Amino acid sequence: MSALQTIARWIDTLNEWVGRGVSWISLGLVLVVFVDVVMRYLFRTSFVFTQELEWHLFAFIFLIGAGYTLLKDGHVRVDIIYQRLGYKARAWVNFMGVLFFLIPGCTMIIVTSYKFVYNSWSILEGSPDPGGIPLRFIIKGCITAGFILLLLQGISLGIHSLMQILGIEHPEGGPS
Repeated sequence: MSALQTIARWIDTLNEWVGRGVSWISLGLVLVVFVDVVMRYLFRTSFVFTQELEWHLFAFIFLIGAGYTLLKDGHVRVDIIYQRLGYKARAWVNFMGVLFFLIPGCTMIIVTSYKFVYNSWSILEGSPDPGGIPLRFIIKGCITAGFILLLLQGISLGIHSLMQILGIEHPEGGPS
């Protein structure tokens, strides 16, 4: 079991590191939106590049930050029942959710996006709009990369949940 816990800790550390990096991209997005708003309302001009950069940064944050959000239990959850359960019952819900929904869903998106991303990278796809970002293939690569990070964090959540079910680990991460 300690090998599984080591894997889970490695995945948690990876997504913690990625999440900290993504937080700086969030600051960049705020600055880009600020510049776009100032340019639009003060100088009555706008650039396609700036507008595309906004949605590229947002997509990057959303996709690459999804694993970190799962690590921090920040995804939206309808928890009418879940919040009233004990920690072992929650662990069962999480374990079954990971096993039957998260892993198959992420795997499906990774497999189906691979060809889409490969094609984009093979032609070094850029924006079809004049003045747009010439590196659209990079953000398309984030689809596969983001779901790989989410899948890894799902595996970590499954391991932690299994350890809680078996009484080896407590929800706060320490031994039971």
